[in-house]
Amino acid sequence: MAEIAPFHGWTYDFDRLGAPASLLAPPYDVISPEEQESLYASSPCNVIRLILGRKKTGDSDWDNRYTRTAETLKRWVAADVLVRSPGPAFYVTSVRYDPGDGSGPKTRWGVIALVRIEDEGSPVILPHERTFSAHKDDRLRLMRATSAQLSQIFALYEDPSNDVLGCFREALGRSPDLAFDYMDGTVHRVWAVRDRSVFSAVASAMADRSLLIADGHHRYETARNYRNLMRVRHGHRPSDRSYEFTMIYLSNMADPGLTVLPSHRLIHFLGDERETGFPDGVERWFEVSPLPWRLSEAPDHASAMRELIQKAGRDTVAFAHFRRGNEKGLLLRLRPGAEQDLGEDLHPSLRKLDVLVLSRLIFQRSLGYSLEALDNEDRFLYESDMRSALRGVASGECEMGFFLNPTKIDHVREVASNRLVMPRKSTYFFPKVLSGLVFNRMDPHELIQSP
Repeated sequence: MAEIAPFHGWTYDFDRLGAPASLLAPPYDVISPEEQESLYASSPCNVIRLILGRKKTGDSDWDNRYTRTAETLKRWVAADVLVRSPGPAFYVTSVRYDPGDGSGPKTRWGVIALVRIEDEGSPVILPHERTFSAHKDDRLRLMRATSAQLSQIFALYEDPSNDVLGCFREALGRSPDLAFDYMDGTVHRVWAVRDRSVFSAVASAMADRSLLIADGHHRYETARNYRNLMRVRHGHRPSDRSYEFTMIYLSNMADPGLTVLPSHRLIHFLGDERETGFPDGVERWFEVSPLPWRLSEAPDHASAMRELIQKAGRDTVAFAHFRRGNEKGLLLRLRPGAEQDLGEDLHPSLRKLDVLVLSRLIFQRSLGYSLEALDNEDRFLYESDMRSALRGVASGECEMGFFLNPTKIDHVREVASNRLVMPRKSTYFFPKVLSGLVFNRMDPHELIQSP
């Protein structure tokens, strides 16, 4: 099944540079333009310069954000800003955080390692969300320019007995190699484990397990596309060349610290052709009742709103709705049997998904959006924080908001196991894995030694 390997990771020289929080960043695809500028200002060595370089007027084929990133990476290596591990290692991480749902602080564990890239359709590494060509083209240009994997893919494996993490029990008894608080309030610890007996134990524990991609679908497909390009240039024999592997953050699906947040849907603008017609007609599919809060006061009741939607959706699909200029909000609960109107083309595992019900019955059937229109990032926005999402409508920035329950991890597993994919932004695994903890530079002639 999944073939896992330690690697010679490149890390910041934290002892010399100090202040780890000023050097790291969230994944590139959740960083706003304002956050990008803030990260640039935090340190001249912040990883933002690698994962999301600035565009400039006059960019050309020979001078653009990808070529500038490659030059920055070379300078940092030459100046020992980044240093290579003296031996192959697994990187065990913990992150302590508050999910903000009233459940209290949690700790999620993960292992950063290399995993052999699988061909499309393989049952070993399973995706669960759609990907888009523009994002993959962007990441491939970056990988080709740098010959490096700069951020981890986030993947899950099933391990109810926690056998994999148990292999690191002795190593975790010592002080971590890196410990810091990040600016979002999360607390991080990292152990670099170079014990060869641990390598064998971990490989054995992972041998019969498949992986489910939780976050980083575009990065995984990019790694496979890069591998294919390198095979044309350098061949795929021997089969352990560095580009045959990708860097992945692995977490146990049974980890009590695993949190999936909802991805609320906001419509920035409807378009004149859709100014009427909603919520007219939705009663055929949903039981509709008024929310107890007015739009202007809803952000102050975000926690109570979350609990209300959760309770309403205990045995069916449920979500809340507000519209700009209308103080009255609505709670919608799917009527028994209404899922038959979702279409005969849907697999039973997809019919359970709140995001699919919303997409098919509200966005497509009621509001008349095409599938192509639903992928318009200028029109549709996604927000995991309930308060921020409510503010988006209450402030007038967005015309409509739909507030959902999180997708259940069991549903994610079921969809992926059936080789199906969910609509984009169906899940939001929290917290995101920070970029900058470790990098993987790929020499096409280097061979990765599996345990």
